[in-house]
Parts: sequence; structure tokens; C-alpha cells
Amino acid sequence: MGRLFGTDGVRGVANADLTAELALGLSVAAAHVLAEAGTFEGHRPTAVVGRDPRASGEFLEAAVVAGLASAGVDVLRVGVLPTPAVAYLTGALGADLGVMLSASHNAMPDNGVKFFARGGHKLADELEDRIETVYEQHRTGEPWARPTGAGVGRVTDYAEGFDRYVAHLIAVLPNRLDGLKVVLDEAHGAASRVSPEAFARAGAEVITIGAEPDGLNINDGCGSTHLDLLKAAVVEHGADLGIAHDGDADRCLAVDATGTEVDGDQILAVLALAMREAGQLRKDTVVGTVMSNLGFKIAMEREGIQLVQTAVGDRYVLESMKAEGFALGGEQSGHVIVLDHATTGDGTLTGLMLAARVAATGRTLAELAGVMQRLPQLLINVPDVDKSRVGTSPELAAAVAEAERDLGSAGRVLLRQSGTEPLVRVMVEAADIDQAQAVAERLADVVKSALG
Repeated sequence: MGRLFGTDGVRGVANADLTAELALGLSVAAAHVLAEAGTFEGHRPTAVVGRDPRASGEFLEAAVVAGLASAGVDVLRVGVLPTPAVAYLTGALGADLGVMLSASHNAMPDNGVKFFARGGHKLADELEDRIETVYEQHRTGEPWARPTGAGVGRVTDYAEGFDRYVAHLIAVLPNRLDGLKVVLDEAHGAASRVSPEAFARAGAEVITIGAEPDGLNINDGCGSTHLDLLKAAVVEHGADLGIAHDGDADRCLAVDATGTEVDGDQILAVLALAMREAGQLRKDTVVGTVMSNLGFKIAMEREGIQLVQTAVGDRYVLESMKAEGFALGGEQSGHVIVLDHATTGDGTLTGLMLAARVAATGRTLAELAGVMQRLPQLLINVPDVDKSRVGTSPELAAAVAEAERDLGSAGRVLLRQSGTEPLVRVMVEAADIDQAQAVAERLADVVKSALG
């Protein structure tokens, strides 16, 4: 069996890769592993379980709840809520475990299971590995220890989770949004009720699109991976800005009043300056990844803010933030973590804070985002190569060195191995797109000849 857990839980095609049996088994295994680790010591354990609106979430939720209850865990079922809401409620309610059923920005046939530890934090890699081991032991014949009678878990619907999470979002906002007109694209996903309610309570005039989930239409031509509808709606309604979430609302991208995209790097730049002004940007540092646009790094250096870069993935951003005590980090894709108020990327919180900065300054989003100039960034995937040699090939090293000399300080080169395929990603940034294209194509040819 290959490793089940990826960088963001266990995902696959629902009822094919991710079956009810697998979801149930993983939940029981998680309960046993956390009990072994002493998480439940001295008290009866509780778990918060939520999901996005995918049709498959209905049977997978039932499987997870059954697994946890059969292992003696009491379950608070919060229904359809964003991933960051489940993380928040896990911490706020003092639960021992949180479980979210979602495949984030993936298409509807997929689904996923994500676990949160006490406090609403993602599980450490070693705990995920142990859950897989215990699950596999049971699958191949080792029986579970099963409670009976009053020892089995009880299941309760916790409808108060919606209002509690929205109240949390409003409470952490630095100022109200009165006078702003905002278009929200909810991707027919988990924030379809939460986000419009939060923006309205904060004082904004709200127009929603993509907020009618039917279980089948999540991420379908809308949301943060498909911005055209939002761009058109912002211009049509004369809105001040638009906010787009993905299916589980852990990311946020934006659109300014002209219909121009504002990506995660630009959002981070705006929030970094706002937080520093408020004395909240600890160590005057923001955390990004190696894929952060060079224009973001240049802007932060100009503003006297340090940029720490990690491997790609919001979990690595979060690890760096927690280890060093940083307050703000995120990715170009729109995963933004404000660690004082959230334990994971929170798209609704990010959108609210961005809108609050527009309201507080009286400046347009375009003006605020103009603090950084995005350099053209080109990505070419080179398949069917020996990716393990990307760091040892003399021919490739020479080609990269030549490309870096050509680009100078106004550009950069990044070669990344795919985590799941025999593929190398060639990323080039340059002052203009033609130069980026030429350098990227030249490097892609060398990758193919040197590693093919």
C-alpha cells in the first residue's frame, strides 16, 4: 500500500479510491493512535466533524462518525462548514480531534479526509504514519479493541457552530466594512452561507455568485480556480472588490474594481503592511514559498520586511511560522495564514481582512496591491524524465547557471521535482514574458536531454 496521506489529508475519487470502508477505518485508527499518544488520557474524547457540500460527503460523513463513535469518541457533527471553521471549532470547543471531509479545489467526484489534532492543528507526519500503520494492521486481520454499552461514543448535531465561527471572524476584524460593495464567489462550496453572512454582519453590501450548492456543482467553473465569472460580476455591479474561495474555503483570491486578479502574493503584501502598521507583524517577517513571485520578494525588501521561503505547501509555511513565531504567511494560490486568529489557511478571514484594509485606508484594492509588481512567471512541465537526477546533472547545472547569468537580478530559475510523477517543473521569472518564455523553453530542452 502506498502512503495514503498526502500534503493535505487523504484524497481520491469518492467511492472508488476513498471508500466508506477506508473513511471508517481511518477514523477508528486515528482514535486508537491518539489514545495511545495520551491525547484522551483521563477524559472521554470528543471530535468535531464537518464537511463541504459534495454529494459523497454525506455517506463519508456517516462512515467517519460511525468509526469514531464505535471507538468510544463522542462526535459533534457541525454539518457543512469551511475547513478553517472545523479547525477553529476543534480548538474553541476543547475537542480532542477534528475531521473535515473535503477535496478542497478538486472537482466534484473527488473527496478527502483531513484530521486536526487538539487545538485545531494539522496532525504531525509521524501521527499520520502511525494512523496508516494501525489502519493497515486492522485491514489485514488484527482486530480492534471495541467498547460496548455506555462506552460507545454519542453523536450530537452542533448547529451552533455556524454562528460561533461567524462571530469569531467578526471579532478579529480591525474595522468594519461599511460603504464597501463586495462580490463573493463561493464556488458552490462550504462557505456558501458563512462568507456572505460574515461580510454582511461586518457592514458590507454583499452580492453573491456560486452560492447555491447542490452537491454536484462544487468548483464547477467558479471559485478561486475559475475567476472569469467573478471578474465580470465585479465590473457589472460596480463593486469595490471581489473575493473568490475554493470548495472548502481555505483559500482566497481577489479581484479589484477593474476586474483584475489580485493573487495570494499580492494579498500577503497588502496584509503584511497593514499588520506591521498595527504592530502585529512579528519580527517584521512574512513567510512564503519558493514559488512566491520575485516581485513579492523585491517589494518586501523595499518595505523593510523580511521574506522567509519554504517548500511548496501550506503545511510547510505553517511549520515555519510556528517554529519561529511569525504571524503571517501563505502561498500564491491564496492559502493565507494569520496565525493569531487561525491555525490553517482561512479564505473568509483573509477576504475580510483584505476588505477591511480597503475600508480603513480609503484606497482602492488596485492601489494597495500596487505595492508589488508581479514579474512574468512561466512554468513548463517536463514529463518522463529521471527527476531524481535534477540536482546532480552537470549538464543541467551548467544550463541553469547560464540562464541565471542571462536573467541577472531581475529574474530567477527554479527546478522542482514532482512529488507524484516522473516529472520536473521548470519555472522562470523575468522582466518580460518573452524572455521568460525563451529561457524556460531552453531549460526544458536541457532537462529532457539530460534526464530523459
